[in-house]
Amino acid sequence: MSHRAKYTPGPAAGARVQKEGEKWTLVLVRDLRHPPAKVWQALTDPAHLAQWAPFDADRNMASVGPVKLSTAGAPTPMVAETTVKRAEPPKLLEYSWGQQDLRWELEPTGANGTRLTLWHNIDRGFISWGAAGWHICFDVLDQLLSGDPLGRIVGPDAMQYDWQRLNSEYAEQFGVQSPTWKANTSKQ
Repeated sequence: MSHRAKYTPGPAAGARVQKEGEKWTLVLVRDLRHPPAKVWQALTDPAHLAQWAPFDADRNMASVGPVKLSTAGAPTPMVAETTVKRAEPPKLLEYSWGQQDLRWELEPTGANGTRLTLWHNIDRGFISWGAAGWHICFDVLDQLLSGDPLGRIVGPDAMQYDWQRLNSEYAEQFGVQSPTWKANTSKQ
């Protein structure tokens, strides 16, 4: 059995929702055993993003300016032309993905660790979906940084790795009704 085949995400944890009227922001926090500079590289370098993130970038995101983000794992390619609004290596990164704002903060912890915090504005009807997806992406990121990569798990592939369970757990934690999604899981 391959390393990836053994992967199962842990229980839903490390996420909360900030509510400001109709605007909801998903806040995810993950403590990583890697220094901020290494985490920063994984958040900004297109070669690293292609191994864990739900999108590909057409350039390094470590500086302010235009960037194209292409959704990974989507049945139809979706490209968002956006701008990196803030890039303060290795502490802060802000940009939009489609109509959603993302803010990444990296805070040193212990001798060589990083507390990674993501703020992601998501339509509240899909906030548990986002939490489940980022949970898996963060697991994949941690494995990548540890030198034991799983390979990117996004889109319909995530359904094979307990995404539905995570979605339900986060929906319950956030007190929301999650929309149902029936993926085509038939093998061709």
